[in-house]
Amino acid sequence: MVLRFLQPYGRKRERLMTERENLSRLSTLALRKRRAGLTRLLPPLGEVLRGSLMERYLTCGKPDCRCARGERHGPVWYLSVTLDQAHRQGSTVPSHQLEPVRRWIENYHRVKERLEKISEINRELLRRDKGRKQPRKKVRK
Repeated sequence: MVLRFLQPYGRKRERLMTERENLSRLSTLALRKRRAGLTRLLPPLGEVLRGSLMERYLTCGKPDCRCARGERHGPVWYLSVTLDQAHRQGSTVPSHQLEPVRRWIENYHRVKERLEKISEINRELLRRDKGRKQPRKKVRK
């Protein structure tokens, strides 16, 4: 069984940490422009799929079959989605749908990564705005 992951977890976290530190050095206008650019780079949200694609080779159990001699049947592609810690859902993916499913999973990772960057920018903008004093509203008598 083969799992496909796009990027190692550790490197991504390190990169996010350095980007977070660099955001404080940018101007508010630069942050807003970066946020708008990230929003434009989002893939089509209708083509997003969360899950893992696995390649499996199976044995059928028939004693005279080639798989009984070690040549397993496959590949069979399997989409697995974790619903919560105790539940997982999966289904086979027909070969003609393999490329769109791969693309949708990659789109999901892109959306997730870019939304995290947008969120970091928004937190930095909120932090800056929190430090500014708001002008007092005039009360009418």
